[in-house]
Amino acid sequence: MSQISQANSGTLTLEKIKEIVEQKNVELLHLQFVDIEGILKHVTVTSAQLEDVVEGKMMFDGSSITGFSPINKSDLYLQPDLNTFAVLPWTVEEGYSEARFLCSAANPDGTPYEGDTRNVLKKVVEKAGEQGYTISVGPELEFFLFKTDDNGNPTMALHDNAGYFEPSPKDFGERVRLEIYRALKAMGFTIEASHHEVAEGQHEINFKYADALGAADSSTTYKWVVKTIAAKYGLHATFMPKPVFGINGSGMHVNMSFFKDGQNVFFDPADSRQLSQTAYQFIAGLIANVKSFTAVTNPLVNSYKRLVPGYEAPCYIAWSASNRSALIRIPAKRGLATRVELRCPDPSANPYLTFAVIAAAGLDGVEKGLTAPAPVDEDIFHMTDAVRAEYGIDNLPGSLETAVAELENGTIGRATLGEHVFNEYVALKKGEWDSYRTAVHTWEIEKYHAKF
Repeated sequence: MSQISQANSGTLTLEKIKEIVEQKNVELLHLQFVDIEGILKHVTVTSAQLEDVVEGKMMFDGSSITGFSPINKSDLYLQPDLNTFAVLPWTVEEGYSEARFLCSAANPDGTPYEGDTRNVLKKVVEKAGEQGYTISVGPELEFFLFKTDDNGNPTMALHDNAGYFEPSPKDFGERVRLEIYRALKAMGFTIEASHHEVAEGQHEINFKYADALGAADSSTTYKWVVKTIAAKYGLHATFMPKPVFGINGSGMHVNMSFFKDGQNVFFDPADSRQLSQTAYQFIAGLIANVKSFTAVTNPLVNSYKRLVPGYEAPCYIAWSASNRSALIRIPAKRGLATRVELRCPDPSANPYLTFAVIAAAGLDGVEKGLTAPAPVDEDIFHMTDAVRAEYGIDNLPGSLETAVAELENGTIGRATLGEHVFNEYVALKKGEWDSYRTAVHTWEIEKYHAKF
């Protein structure tokens, strides 16, 4: 069940949704979906069209959506996931409110559209299900709050200068996070923690883990709600991975585990680390494939400004049961809570594609029976290059250009994303890199303009 539906006491039906629409006086329905980059889109209809919406009769022009269909095959339909229905708390007035569904895209014949990234994740979930596994995901998305100018445009002025876990009066974002928490809770989220992060102006709100699709839906919703509530306070919330030089960037740590018959298959009480052979194979699959999927989990030119030593972001390929300088960490909790945490993804990534490639990479390790290398418990950040070489520690790609080349040369990306999404994604990212490569940047002007 989707995380978003938890407050609805079970799977939602059309009849239950009709009751809520009547009780809450819902007049407008927003039908939401994401493009290939994970950017939220929506079309708005009246609640009088609810039955047509649920039957998947709402059409849209796929050729106008980044990474979707060509103009000669542009007609696509939206199929809402009933469990993502939620009344939007900031729209509620006396006698009026609005609600939304998250949707998958379908072809005119009703089959899943291959260019929809929600459908990409569904395929990975189905593949795992064929082997008896369900996938549990707990993402942690950090964000920054910036002040805006008189026209509402974002500035580079951070909202506060507080530090990790600092309270008010230094944490100016406390009130904003409280309203975000209340909005998310009203939409069915279970919030586990909210706090100021390490960098000035940086924040994190953690919500409860869910199945893979539910976690991706929750991540998409979370980013939208954070931005919406921040704007009410005259602030700009950004999930850009490294908006400010010299301080920590924002990550989206992804905690994942496999379950079978209600049991966490990553847990083995007899092992010295209480990890199962499946868990070690999953870790090995991540290590074997991570360079090939980094362009998905870290999709921007800016992503690689975060993946550098000195700011707590992992840039070296290693794993540990406790070491936060490693790319892969095993948090301390065991039993049903046993999980593998991948620390490189950032919150600009499309969560559907991100969770898909991580799960597929881990599943690849399980299917092939791969062996994980020895864990590295020392501080990797402070090792010399020679010592890292002795340990056999490789680096993540250092730029979007390198990451896209690794994606093209590897096998996990094409196999997981499918031909359409893979080709569209690679073309999009190559164009993004070329735009960056040919632009003249402020650093160049400051360094060379007066000197030469």
